[in-house]
Parts: sequence; C-alpha cells; structure tokens
Amino acid sequence: MCDTFVALPPFTADGSVVFGKNSDREPNEAQVLEYHPARKRGKDETLRCTYVEVPQAKETYAVLLCRPFWMWGAEMGANEKGVVIGNEAVWTRMPTQKKNVLTGMDLLRLALERASSARQALETVVQHLSDFGQGGLCGYKDRHISYHNSFLIADPKEAWVLETAGHLWAALKVKGAYSISNGLTIGEEFDDAHPELIETARKKGWLKKGKDFHFARCYSDFLYATFSASRTRRDRSFKCIAGMKGEMHVPGAFGILRDHGDSEYYPDSHLLGNRLCAHAGNRVFRNATQTVGSLVAHLKPGSQTYWPTGTSSPCIATFKPVWFRGPVLPDLGVAPTGNFDEKSLWWHHEKLHRAVLQDFSTRAMAVREARDGLEKEFLEVPSEETANESGQVTAAAFEKAREKTAEWTHLVCELPIKKSPRYFYRSYWRRQNQEAGFMV
Repeated sequence: MCDTFVALPPFTADGSVVFGKNSDREPNEAQVLEYHPARKRGKDETLRCTYVEVPQAKETYAVLLCRPFWMWGAEMGANEKGVVIGNEAVWTRMPTQKKNVLTGMDLLRLALERASSARQALETVVQHLSDFGQGGLCGYKDRHISYHNSFLIADPKEAWVLETAGHLWAALKVKGAYSISNGLTIGEEFDDAHPELIETARKKGWLKKGKDFHFARCYSDFLYATFSASRTRRDRSFKCIAGMKGEMHVPGAFGILRDHGDSEYYPDSHLLGNRLCAHAGNRVFRNATQTVGSLVAHLKPGSQTYWPTGTSSPCIATFKPVWFRGPVLPDLGVAPTGNFDEKSLWWHHEKLHRAVLQDFSTRAMAVREARDGLEKEFLEVPSEETANESGQVTAAAFEKAREKTAEWTHLVCELPIKKSPRYFYRSYWRRQNQEAGFMV
C-alpha cells in the first residue's frame, strides 16, 4: 500500500511543483536507492524486466530510482529531464495476469528511462501496457499478490494521473493538487482514455443503462478498495495539502509523508493500514504496509532537487538532497537484500526503526528534534552549486545522516521502555526479525 501526491501553483509557495511518495511494502523488503547514468545502445538489443523482455531503447535518460531489491522496476523515481513518477497498486474488476507481463514498477522505470516530459511518460506507459500487459507476481514473500496500477506523473510544468484496469486506462491532467492511494480516483471527468473504456464497462454490465460513466465506480474492486483503507489515506493527504494552499513547500511534503493523524500515534492500535506513514502490524491487513522508502521532488524549470530517505519509516528517517549534477549519489554501502546487513544504508537505519518500535511514542520523540535540525541544515544549502559541489553536498548529507542514525540508535536503546506494544504486535515483529536474521 502506498500514497502519492503532487501540488502545483497556486498550492505551492514558490510556484514550483512539489511531489511526494511513500512506498509501502513488506517489512523486510529492503529498497535500493540507486542512480543509473544515461546510455546509448546498439540496434536490436532487448531488455529483461522483472518477468518479460522488451525491446531496448537506443538511448535512455539518467534515472534516480527507489527500487524493491528483488525486481527490475521501481516504486518511484526521477530522471535527468525533471520527470518524476510514483505508482500505486489498485485492484479492479478486470482480470489480473500473473505471467509474462510487465509489473507496474517496470512500467514506471521504462517511462523514466525513455520520456522527457510528464505527458511523454504517460504515453510510454500506455504504449507498453498495450504491447505487453500488466500484472505479474508483485510481492516479496507473498507470492500470490498481483494487481493493476495507477501513476502520478509530474515534471516542472505539469502533472498527470494515469489509472489502469487491465489493458484499459484513463488519464486526467492535474489542476492545482492531487493525491492517489490504492484505489481508482478518476470519475466522470478525464482528459484521455482507452477507446474501449466505456464500451467495455457497458458490455460487462458495470455501466447501467441511463447512468453516466464513472471510471472508478465502474471498474473498482469494492472489497480491496475498502480493506486497503485507500480512501481514508487519500482524503488525509489531500486535506494536508489543502491546509497549506499557497504555502506548500518541501518541509510540508516531508510532514505529509510522516503523518500519523491528529492524535498521538501507537502503531499497535489499529487493524487496517490507514496511516500515511505506515508501520506494518499484522499478517492479514498490515503486512505489506511498511513504508520502506520515501521520496520528495521539488521541480522548477531548470532546477530540480530530489529528497529521498533511502530508508524506511519517514517519521524518524532523514530526507537528503540529491541533484542530477556531478556524482549524483555517493557510495551507500552494499546493496540491501531481505537479510540484515548493517553495511547497507537501508538496514543500518532499520536498527533505529526497530528499536523505536519497542516503545514508539517515547523513542520516536527522542530523535525527532535532532532529526529536524539536521534536515534544516540540508534545506539551507543553496541548490545552485557547481556539479562537483552538488555531489559533495549530497555525500556529506548521507554521511552525516548515517553518523547521526548510529547516535540515535544508541540513544533510544538506552531509554527504558515505558509503554511496550501489545503482545500480537511484538509477536509479529519478532517473526519479521527472525526471518531477516535481525537481532534487536
């Protein structure tokens, strides 16, 4: 389960486009933060995606990706042209294909590698959806889960929401602000669509005679849409954006991705995954609901800054600045897998996260003030340095965040536990730790 939002003028404070996404997946499904430079290739090459081969493009753009370690595709990312995309799992009435198709994450990465604008990225997704279909087995340990996808696509000038149901789709150009979660949101109004979209709904009896066509109403799977709590999360993210109308900025985007609601939060207190900053909690409704990576993009013509965490739990993680100039990413250690390895960025932070879970309200509070101060330092760095200076700033930010994470981990482990989570919650996380070879 995930949440993605975008804000354009007049919602933003500086006339920019601000984009944010939380990637929610299984707790031990480490996410790789990586950069791939632009490349030119020979004729007739093929590209192996997660499950299927596609023709390789002769030229691909440089991309920054937040990718589940075991798949080719990415949950979110950006390219050198200022295009940024996030995808969401959606469940529809159309059948799901589990073999020999592209995953939604594959579609996202293909679009970033091949598109120079948001509109072109939309067209790239649609074309590959038509040529190769979508679905596939999309879970890490859960080898049954398969779904369709929605996408929020932005560049420094505009943004689009693209929602799919099987090979069918509808697209809406964003006006002001938009947010998506794990359910279809496009209704009676859209700017582009598959030519068979309405007729298919009519033939299948989903569009009743005399009724106006409504994409979400006709194609949504009610059961999944309900128990994913997608509407609750989408309403919350849009409420947060609306509350900052005219003042939306990068720190505000951080705050939305960290949101747990208006009251004091206890991660063992709820059944469904109904929070924007998601913490897994049970194997039924909250197993694939751990926020394992987060990304904010600040897009202006000629100037784009990206703020990934590269880690789980944005509520205690640090966003770091990245630019497509010079050495884009420093050495982040070994690439993470589903097994604990402190030498990786993701698992190094996970020591802090899982220590905090033992007494969330007390221990999270102990690190947030220092974390906010660190991010303030990063936010005050000018974004107009030379290419080498940009790389140095990014490297310093990641190094300092790593050092502070180690300090905070030691700090919270020394704190006495005042409020231990409920037994079922402790039991769930004990099993997750054992499966990852992780000792708290």
